[in-house]
Amino acid sequence: MSAGVPLASWKTQMFESLLGFLPDWVQVTVLTLVVLALLTAWTLKLKRRVAARRAVRAGAPVQVQASGARFLGPYAPQHQEDGAARPGAREPSGADFLGAYAPRREGGERA
Repeated sequence: MSAGVPLASWKTQMFESLLGFLPDWVQVTVLTLVVLALLTAWTLKLKRRVAARRAVRAGAPVQVQASGARFLGPYAPQHQEDGAARPGAREPSGADFLGAYAPRREGGERA
């Protein structure tokens, strides 16, 4: 009664072929770890969703994932203390930090 069509997906077949040559105790251990990882990911996702819903209902700010700019330390750009730009001052660009590698201007002089 076989029509020549595999019943399992290609992912399942690849997983079984990778684990097929291993002893049973290793197969059981790997399968247990995979199931545990999936359950943990699902639990954490559900926990975050519930916390976000509670925060919205309570009117509290939702914890946002930290951005990379918060971890720059001494490499973070320095903010101006006075809050206003100096008259005639321009925002520095990447070319200002190139030094000898900066492209030449049309007049042949360096920036």
